[in-house]
Amino acid sequence: MTPAPSTTAPRAAAPKAPPAPSRPPRRGANRPRRVERAYIWMVAPAAVLFTALLTVPLLTGLFYTFTNYQGYGEWRFVGLTNYKNLLTDDIIWGSYVFTFKYALVATVLTNVIALGLALLLNSRMRARNLMRGVFFLPYILPVLIVSYVFSYLFTNNLPLIGRELGWEWLSTSLLANEDLAWLAIVAVGVWQAAAYNTIIYLAGLQTVPEEIYEAAALDGAGPWRRLRSMTLPLIIPFMGINMILSFKNFLGVFDQVVALTSGGPGTATQSISFLIFKNGFQGGEYAYQTANGIIYFLIVVAVSFAQLKFFQSRERV
Repeated sequence: MTPAPSTTAPRAAAPKAPPAPSRPPRRGANRPRRVERAYIWMVAPAAVLFTALLTVPLLTGLFYTFTNYQGYGEWRFVGLTNYKNLLTDDIIWGSYVFTFKYALVATVLTNVIALGLALLLNSRMRARNLMRGVFFLPYILPVLIVSYVFSYLFTNNLPLIGRELGWEWLSTSLLANEDLAWLAIVAVGVWQAAAYNTIIYLAGLQTVPEEIYEAAALDGAGPWRRLRSMTLPLIIPFMGINMILSFKNFLGVFDQVVALTSGGPGTATQSISFLIFKNGFQGGEYAYQTANGIIYFLIVVAVSFAQLKFFQSRERV
C-alpha cells in the first residue's frame, strides 16, 4: 500500500532578521592611546630630579668603584681591587659587626617597647589622647639635639649615680667604655624610634574588633592568652611594617654616632654609614668607600626583601 499523502502543509520558514548594520570602526581605535601632554609636564620635573639627584650619582659612584679615585686629582682603573680589599679589611668588618649588632638589638627593643606602649594607650585610660601626644614627642625632636642631651647625661649624671650605688661599670662615662659604648647608642636610638612604631601598632590594634575580645573573655581566656592567640596574629602586617622599617633605619645609624662617640672609643662604634662618610669624604678613600657603599646597599635590600617574604608567609598561616 502507498502511504496517504500528508494533509498538513509544510510550515514556511521564519524570515531571517536582517543583519545589524556594522558600525564603522572609530577613528584611531587600533592606535595606541595618546598620553595627554599635561600628564607629561606633571611627571617630567620629578623624573628629571630623580635622574639628576639619584640615578646619575649612583651610576657615577658605581663607575668610580673600579678606579683608585680619591675624590680629587687623577685616577686610573683598578678593576675589582676595591671589592677584594673590602673582604680583608678588619676595620670594614668591625663596622659591619657593630652596625648589625646595634640594628638587631635596637629593632627588638624598639618593637617590644612600642607594642607595650600601644597596648597601654589603646586601653581605657584617662587622658588617653594627651598621653598619645606626649609619647610621640621624642620622634619629632631633632636627632642631634637629643643625642647631645643624652651625651651630657651619660658623661655627667649617670657616673654620679653609679658611684653612689657602688656600680663600677657605671661610675665612669659609658661613652668612654669600649665594651659598653654601643649600648648608650642603642638607648638613644630606641628612645627616639619607639614613638613612631607605637603609632603604627596603635593603628593595627584599632583594626581588631572588640567583639573578639568579649567572646574570648566569655570563654575564659586571660590577657596573656588573648594577646598571644588573638592580638598578635591579627596585627602581623603592622608588625612586619615596623620590623622592616626599624631594621632598615637602624642599619643606617649615623647621627647618634656623630653626636655621642664619633666612632670611638677607637673604632668600637664606627657604623658603616659613618665610616663611609668619614673615610670616603675626609680620608681620601672615595672609590674604596663607594664600593663599600654599593655592597652595603645590596645587603640592606637583601635583608629587607627577606624580612618582607617572612612576614608575608606568616600572614598566610
